[in-house]
Amino acid sequence: MLSAASALDAVFAPRAATFAYRARHAAIRYLRSIPNATWFFRVAIPRQPFSARHVRHLLDAISCKVDDPGFLDYLRELFLSDAVAFELGGSELSRGLPQESELTGTLLNIFFDPVDREVMAIREEVHKKNPRVKDESVLHTPVRVYAVRYLDEIMVVTSGSKMLTLEVRDRILTVLQDLEVKVDRFGSSVHSAVSEKMDCLGMEFQAVPPSVLHPPMSEKAKRARKMYLKRKAAEAQELKNARETRRKKLGLKILNHLFKKVRRGHEFEFDFRIEDEVRQEFKGWAEETVVEYFKSQDHSRYWHRLFTSGDFLSLNRVRDQLPPALVDSYDKLEEALDSFLMPRRGYAMTEDEERLAEQEDERQYEKRIVEDLTELKMRVNAPIELVRKVVKLAGFTNSMGRPRPVKLLLCLDDADIIKWYAGVGRRWLDFFCCCRNFKMIKIVVSYHLRFSCFLTLAEKHECTKRQAIGHYTKDLKVTNEDGVAEAYFPTEREIKMMGDKNLSDPKPVDGALTMILVRLAVDDTSLPCLAHFCTGTDTTLYRIRLLQNRLNVDPLNEKKWVQGLSAIHESLNKKCLPLCSMHASDLLLGKITLQDIDCTQFVDVV
Repeated sequence: MLSAASALDAVFAPRAATFAYRARHAAIRYLRSIPNATWFFRVAIPRQPFSARHVRHLLDAISCKVDDPGFLDYLRELFLSDAVAFELGGSELSRGLPQESELTGTLLNIFFDPVDREVMAIREEVHKKNPRVKDESVLHTPVRVYAVRYLDEIMVVTSGSKMLTLEVRDRILTVLQDLEVKVDRFGSSVHSAVSEKMDCLGMEFQAVPPSVLHPPMSEKAKRARKMYLKRKAAEAQELKNARETRRKKLGLKILNHLFKKVRRGHEFEFDFRIEDEVRQEFKGWAEETVVEYFKSQDHSRYWHRLFTSGDFLSLNRVRDQLPPALVDSYDKLEEALDSFLMPRRGYAMTEDEERLAEQEDERQYEKRIVEDLTELKMRVNAPIELVRKVVKLAGFTNSMGRPRPVKLLLCLDDADIIKWYAGVGRRWLDFFCCCRNFKMIKIVVSYHLRFSCFLTLAEKHECTKRQAIGHYTKDLKVTNEDGVAEAYFPTEREIKMMGDKNLSDPKPVDGALTMILVRLAVDDTSLPCLAHFCTGTDTTLYRIRLLQNRLNVDPLNEKKWVQGLSAIHESLNKKCLPLCSMHASDLLLGKITLQDIDCTQFVDVV
């Protein structure tokens, strides 16, 4: 199938639309960059199998570019034998689940190509009717149509009127009807991008003013920043003074030593004269000392008062009796004193700086107000309520929202328990790293998952949570076979420093969360590892336990299951597979999925 996907990509990928993404995060970043969104809608496709009528349209589209009857028959047989079988409108696509074929993404892009062509035609028509004004002095927001398609998820955003958006939606739904795809017209309603949220690609989208995404600093934050900068400047000055003090003490020791040598009659012969260098060094030290001393307004005021008090040369009857050269020198001295030591000079500079700072704040405020009135940015949020429901469904928390142990993990090794929690946590962090409320996901991973892992380890070893934390530390370190402590779970500092990563298509948490690998106590370990391209025979048997079977819940029942959370097919429940230590660790940590495992070679163990 991989070779068939590569062949189809070579033919159809060059002519694919730019908004038809094969990576989820790339699509999200494009949506996040859309300016001035006013209306949007998501094409709601209800769950339906990709049946024979859809296969017919797909093969017709392929036959227009590929003149190979044998290849078309091969694709047709794949669908007839259910080797390639998937559903439109579901939540199982591109999530690393074993029931999804590697050929699915390529086939869906070819199938929805007529929709992409129609959207491209709509965008071209709108751009021609609404050209961009080149005059920079005129504030103009052109009417534009933006679209994103990721597999079977389609979202359209416009910066025009609602009537235009309705017309675009109707034209897209007409093309989908020609492809015999059922569409929920009520679910595809047009919504206001400013006042409503839109769920797509597992995220929440809404158009907000720029100040919401980048809020100005509060007065408290400004004061805290000033105090922080002042403290940093004081620390830097202390370090500088300490270095100068050590340097001067060393210089005085050297001079004292040389002076004692000279007094005792010793002579020093040098190839070069150092008087100028010493004189220049002392002059620099003296100038730096004077400058630092007169930076203080109190010192400047004191010396100005001493120099200007009792100046009898300012009296006219005295000035007339003195030589003009002396009077001129005195006037120049007065000017120099006023320019360097005038007490009001420091206050004037402070007032000027404050006035400039106020003017800069006013300019920033005016700019922010204008941007809020004229611009809109797309905000991307993680569905935090759904995440909390998933955390509760998986058993990480109780009904009160507090961490609890997962008792099914008690039969695993300590390292496997930590790896499973680490795999779930890292997938969540990677998937939602581009969201505005990423901090909430960090709290879920750093608190709920971490302490659920501590409670699970404490339950296994029949000890208290405090004892488990003392043994494994807060970073959940565990000793490997070589006796080296390793931390698989992301540390608190690592989670705190995490931000938006340039990831192409991180796998969602569904596959790692809904599956637990239970190690079996079997003596026969000569079975080969089932990971693709692995020839290892030193393996361990693991049994797959699925979340929906453990809870006795149908994943299609939205009342008992979490909306948008996919599940591994229940036929794999309690199946056994041999894995080497490296691939077992990678599967627990979420680095690979069951798509990287040969699921046709599972072992039957009673």
